[in-house]
Amino acid sequence: METSTNIFTLLWQYILSVFSFNPDSPLLFTQFQFWAFFALVFTFFALFKSKPLMRNTYLLFVSLLFYYKTSGLFVGLLIFVTLSDFFIAKGISRAKDKGRLLKSRLLLCLSIMIDLSILCYFKYAYFFADFVNNIIGTNIEVTNVMASFGNTLTGTNFFCVDNIILPVGISFYTFQIISYTCDVYKGLVKPVRNIFDFGFYVSFFPQLVAGPIVKASDFIPQLYRKYNLSRMQFGIAVFWIINGLLKKIILSDYLAVNFIDRVFDNPHLFTGFENLAALFLYSLQVYADFSGYTDIAIGLSLLMGFHLPANFNSPYKAPNCSNFWKRWHISLSRWLQTYLYIPLGGNRNTTFGTYFWIVFMTTAALVLCGNGWIALGVAVIASMVAFTALRYPEKRKKIYANLNSMITMLLGGLWHGASLNFIIWGGLNGVGMVVFKFWRDMSTLVRALVSTLTLELLTIIDILIGGPLCNILIVFMLFITVGAWIRYIYSLTGATKKFGWLEHGWSVLITFVFITFTRLFFRSGSNLDPAVANDTAWSIASRMVNSIGGQWNTNILPILSAYHNVFLLFVAGMIIHWLPSRLKRRYRIMFAKLPLAVICLCVILAVFFVYQFVTAELQPFIYFQF
Repeated sequence: METSTNIFTLLWQYILSVFSFNPDSPLLFTQFQFWAFFALVFTFFALFKSKPLMRNTYLLFVSLLFYYKTSGLFVGLLIFVTLSDFFIAKGISRAKDKGRLLKSRLLLCLSIMIDLSILCYFKYAYFFADFVNNIIGTNIEVTNVMASFGNTLTGTNFFCVDNIILPVGISFYTFQIISYTCDVYKGLVKPVRNIFDFGFYVSFFPQLVAGPIVKASDFIPQLYRKYNLSRMQFGIAVFWIINGLLKKIILSDYLAVNFIDRVFDNPHLFTGFENLAALFLYSLQVYADFSGYTDIAIGLSLLMGFHLPANFNSPYKAPNCSNFWKRWHISLSRWLQTYLYIPLGGNRNTTFGTYFWIVFMTTAALVLCGNGWIALGVAVIASMVAFTALRYPEKRKKIYANLNSMITMLLGGLWHGASLNFIIWGGLNGVGMVVFKFWRDMSTLVRALVSTLTLELLTIIDILIGGPLCNILIVFMLFITVGAWIRYIYSLTGATKKFGWLEHGWSVLITFVFITFTRLFFRSGSNLDPAVANDTAWSIASRMVNSIGGQWNTNILPILSAYHNVFLLFVAGMIIHWLPSRLKRRYRIMFAKLPLAVICLCVILAVFFVYQFVTAELQPFIYFQF
């Protein structure tokens, strides 16, 4: 009797652990517990798969449980925004049907205000408090209002009120909900009929916490389709899941734990080559981490009969910065284009929003940075833009397009994190896009001359001022200049088409190097408190720049030997990444067509292979913190 009681107690404790939240061990795709969870979910899913409403309702409660296991009581926040936008969107639709356009616009504004207010409170409270304190000279301190309310409600001091904790995935599901309300207002999609279907759209667990951001017009029609999973689709789904796990655990986690994190934590303890290598390895790590999550999400969704959009398309094959953002985090890029860039005026005009964001972002950068040289630089650039717009009216449309692109990238950077380092990262990407547009319109001779003059100017600055940053910029500009002159010589000889592959490869390399160096600020931390984040970012970035642009020890063989596994993995990862898309599609289809027994064997071998690379402590996905 006592033995059976002990067994029952242990079983009950296990059940409680399954349905409880452990902040030290959130539910991740890379955990065995998640796959046990999914196996159980998929087993019961078979009972409801043929009945859309029951299937969607079941997956809604499963998704809420998953989010609770990932973020605890913040599941209440998810439920709140789901309910508010569900009813507001219905109100928008009814108002438009009755011709009450003003009411529909006010409801749209209300929905966006609620969603963005919640996002801004949790993600940008410290940022705005620091901004106001620097301008007015106040000493505003941020308080966790929800924790304070919880203490009042319970009559205890259990909840910490000193820090705001960022809910996992809030940036993703907020943008997804806003897209739904806007699409309902535009008439692109009808409001979802019941709260269970809409709640499922908002909280679908494979893509809930790190995307992709799914537009309502793409996903909502799938809510009412009958379940269908062909033999080929099953094979493709399994392929994406295995592919994502291999990316995450082998390329991302192994490289991070065994090299990248060590260098970024203490860059001054490592040589210039090691700092440079860590930067390039991080470019592969962040891609493998984020795209690995997306691959798993796409595979899991496909098993349940739902199709998620592709979020990556070999981004390091991009020959320029604009093309990179058409390949990287595609769902965010499209969201920013649809709901930010085009409303700002797109490539045709400017609006009040354009000038508002120019003033706000410039002021924020100057206040948070407090650098007079930056203020002078901004003033000079603004004067040049204004002079060009007034002196050459035919250039206005191009100026408008570049201004709107720059604002979109700056706000895209701010979306990633509430600190100056992310604004700088977004701004650098915006500069890369704008410079490319001007570069594209130049003749080959002008490109060669401009790059040469820029190189000469950097050399003069290096002589007058010097410094590691100048050395890095000179080397980078030297590569661009060499490429520009080679392109010009080819154009004179008529061999441009013959050597087009060489020019394309050179452009891909230059773009990869540029994107990699912008990640100096991206990797430097996404702390919610900008005062801490900015200090950390500048400290790490300056130390790495000093190391990379300073004196080098040319004997790198001992480093290559000591970290040979890391560098071999990096080379292998980049080779696979740069493989032709047709070849990747071919072996993906070949895998899907294998007999089920062979697919099962491949899964077992993949799990065994992955297990060899598992680190002592599982690493969370990088984009969970956004």
